[in-house]
Amino acid sequence: MADVRPAAPTWDRRRWVLLLVLSGNMILDAIEGSILVPALGVLTTELNRSIGQTQWLLSGFAAGFAALLLTGPALAARFGRRQVYLLAMALFAVASVIGGLTDDLALLVATRAVKGAAAALTAPAGLAVIAAEFPVGAQQRRAISVYAVFGAAGFTTGLLLSGWLTALNWHLLFVFPAPIALALLVAAWRVIPDPPVATPPRLSKPLLRNGSLARSALGAGALNGGYLALLVVIAVQLHQSLGWAPWQIAVGLLPASLPLALSVPFAGRFVERYGTARLILAGAVATLAGHLLLFARPEIHDYVTDALPVLLLIEAGFVLSFAALNMQSTATVPAELRPIAVPLYQTGVQFGAAFVLPITVGVAVAFDAYRPAAAVIAVAGLLAVLAASSELRASATSAPAKAIP
Repeated sequence: MADVRPAAPTWDRRRWVLLLVLSGNMILDAIEGSILVPALGVLTTELNRSIGQTQWLLSGFAAGFAALLLTGPALAARFGRRQVYLLAMALFAVASVIGGLTDDLALLVATRAVKGAAAALTAPAGLAVIAAEFPVGAQQRRAISVYAVFGAAGFTTGLLLSGWLTALNWHLLFVFPAPIALALLVAAWRVIPDPPVATPPRLSKPLLRNGSLARSALGAGALNGGYLALLVVIAVQLHQSLGWAPWQIAVGLLPASLPLALSVPFAGRFVERYGTARLILAGAVATLAGHLLLFARPEIHDYVTDALPVLLLIEAGFVLSFAALNMQSTATVPAELRPIAVPLYQTGVQFGAAFVLPITVGVAVAFDAYRPAAAVIAVAGLLAVLAASSELRASATSAPAKAIP
């Protein structure tokens, strides 16, 4: 007898448009996280500033993102999810236009922070809309998978766009999202629903004391901060020492971004087979190995021997731990607290970038050397390993307890 398999979930036109709008906005947010990395050396020259000043273009976005993540659900409950989503997209577009028209670093940083804040309002709302509009089960899993693939592909897309746009005019790095955001805004106006939104739970002591959530946020923040700082250190050296153009830097950084984008569809299988705690620790160890390799050889004289092994190690760490960290962060959180637990976790992730990158660049400038900066990155990697080790021990000790009736 032939196996009878359930039919693949089908959606009407409105749901497809809705998912594409949400995913399009997600990829824009992800692009913003990487698009300035290959161009940072050029921007430093064009703006006639130091790398310690221009790095705020990156960390400012992360700071704006972290600042409003916890506020977003409350704003959606008070003013309506649709209204907040549309306003955030409009702010994103306006900030993009202003950024493309100015040469003032302070104003550029301000527009980047506004973009980060707008992303903080749309990213959690996107997942909430998917949860509300797509039935639980195969349809919702498929929608979330599409959404996640767009987000994972965004970082790589941002690198490639950076190389192309900088070759045309560096102002395009800031203004290019504006027409896309406006098009998405018009589409969102038609398809984003406006249901009543329940008031999210407040931050409570039980949530703040949730060890798994705290360890996941700490580890993910350390990994994210170390990752961005390492990419900047390598990108700046590829530009200054090897004379690479932004498009060459973008291609050179692909080994640290493309594998993650390709692995996202298979992440669930890895977690099912090996468990979140083991994958997180393995990823943290691989990342720390990359950090230590950079510390041992901080000067980039040759891409293949000095930069590529480091990039491959840190990307291996992200492939192993990225999805596992996201799953582990809320695995022990009661369902009623997850609407605030997810933004809390993401705040830790973004705070890592806003914190580690300025310190790393500041140390590099102060010592006029890359080894002290690599030491800061390695400390972040060590912190991620310690958090992952603690999580593995906690999961090992709690497993027998769960088996007792």
